[in-house]
Amino acid sequence: MKNNKLQVMIHGKNIAELIPEFRITKNTPKLPMGKEYIEKAGGLIPKAVHHVENPNYVFIDFEIEKTAKPGIKQIDFVHPGVHFEFNYELKPRRKGNGTEFAQGVRSEDFMYLIMPDRFANSDYNNDKLPGYKDQSLNRDSMYHRHGGDLQGVINHLDYLKDLGVTTVWLTPVLENNMPNRTEHGYAITNHYNVDERHGGNAAYKKLGDELHKRGMKLIQDAVYNHVGLYNFLVQDPPMKDWLHQWPKYTQTNYKDQTIFDPYGSKNQKKIMQDGWFTRQMPDLNQNNPYVSNFLIQHAIWSIEEFGVDGWRIDTYIYNDLDFMNKCNKALIDEYPKMTMFGETWVHGTANQAYFAQNNMNVPFKSNLIGVTDFQTLYYGITPALTQNFGWTDGVNKLYQTLSNDFLYKDASNNVIFLDNHDMTRFFSTINEDIDKLKMAIGWLLTSRGVPEMYYGTEILLKGVSDPDGKVRQDFPGGWKEDQQNKFTEQGRSDSENVVFNWTRTIANFRKNSSAIKTGKLAQFYPEDWTYTYFRYNDKQTVMVVMNTSNDEKTVDPTKYSERTAGFTKARNIINSSTNDLSGAWKIPGKTLWILELVK
Repeated sequence: MKNNKLQVMIHGKNIAELIPEFRITKNTPKLPMGKEYIEKAGGLIPKAVHHVENPNYVFIDFEIEKTAKPGIKQIDFVHPGVHFEFNYELKPRRKGNGTEFAQGVRSEDFMYLIMPDRFANSDYNNDKLPGYKDQSLNRDSMYHRHGGDLQGVINHLDYLKDLGVTTVWLTPVLENNMPNRTEHGYAITNHYNVDERHGGNAAYKKLGDELHKRGMKLIQDAVYNHVGLYNFLVQDPPMKDWLHQWPKYTQTNYKDQTIFDPYGSKNQKKIMQDGWFTRQMPDLNQNNPYVSNFLIQHAIWSIEEFGVDGWRIDTYIYNDLDFMNKCNKALIDEYPKMTMFGETWVHGTANQAYFAQNNMNVPFKSNLIGVTDFQTLYYGITPALTQNFGWTDGVNKLYQTLSNDFLYKDASNNVIFLDNHDMTRFFSTINEDIDKLKMAIGWLLTSRGVPEMYYGTEILLKGVSDPDGKVRQDFPGGWKEDQQNKFTEQGRSDSENVVFNWTRTIANFRKNSSAIKTGKLAQFYPEDWTYTYFRYNDKQTVMVVMNTSNDEKTVDPTKYSERTAGFTKARNIINSSTNDLSGAWKIPGKTLWILELVK
């Protein structure tokens, strides 16, 4: 790799007594453990052994020689009275960096967010396993495990591809050996083990391979900010400052403004970034160099081991931002096409843009490629479909929010969405109005940015996030005992098939639309509750007209001659009907038209 430095953590009872502390310098005549060590290490050159506060840990720095070959390396420590050895596997690089994996996820993709425990259960033998603290298995409880696994996801990849999905984002699949609430995956207890109840490391590798066989991509959900309370690094920490410590339990204040407020309190900023997310999720101290190395090396290992293509970063704003810049750079240095987007659950476009690559004159400059775009959700598509008040409300808010894209270096890298695993499902937000849901999906798949759909939106799953377990229901048909199978046309109701087919038609049109995938956005301010925007490049122009009113509206396409010049007709991508660009159109209420312009 470009970075040939490696830090290995060894954990064992009083392990420091077996491995002497040392550092190799130019003045060191020979290695303290003797020549035998170098010969058996096979290209791993020791640079230092670090003892830390806890004698149960030793950290060893290595350099990897360019001539090193893959294989099991026997590491021997020989000194008077003690002989300690262990094996370390140096693995070959995965082939296809940037072409077969680490490809990045961009505006041409369509992401589908899955909670593996709630999507589909293929292997009933791993639903409950000995050794795990959480032995729950009850599909009638929102807080117990339901048994979904990675093979269940693999079994339905063709369903997703048919829907038009190009990329799968899973909530974390790493080991969560906690006493309860292990369905979500965000309380990691061992970074190097995929949870065996999901199928373990082998199943995750297989998922990556199966996605790539289909020309699809894999996003890993990275959790840097915290770990699970029962992580061994919490139960037996290497040093006191491995975690952010407080005289008494201190929870984050969840106030992103404290980070950039020019008038803000330093103490409140510290609580925001160093306070714990919950009592069950201790906060990692990323200013500790050992913690930093641990997290960055694990990220690189995950990409190589599982063929990850993109990186979603959980609770981005609560991390140490200098560490995040360092981590993001480390990944881009090794994987130039890799992309990452951070969860930025904030309010205000300036607040959100602060955490991404931006055009603002601020002391801290983020290198994060994209963010989860809560602004186009909360102050965009949601009010557009739920408000009909004054000239600054309703769809005008969507127009206004997008007009602030000048704050970002490239807003097309932002992930746009309607809902996720933490919030009320969009179908419930709009009072189960199918016409409005179709409008929202149409917007999602044609606006700027990387679209993400939460599993089940296409089959009208609903639920109010109070609490969040109510929006994490099982996908009907994912379990053999299910009475209905929504993965099939026959198992879906007429209304569900209407929305499924609407989504599939637009998503698959999108796959071949250069204008939507990588083209520019042009928008015109809303008039009479209608909003018109274009996606265009020199090869194609797509016109989108959204009537957010309940009533039929008249739209005059000649008003948009800046973008329609040179074209004579507009073809509706849903039903192939055509409209003449020279005359007025009547658009029914609660309707979105996606029109490809033709000459």
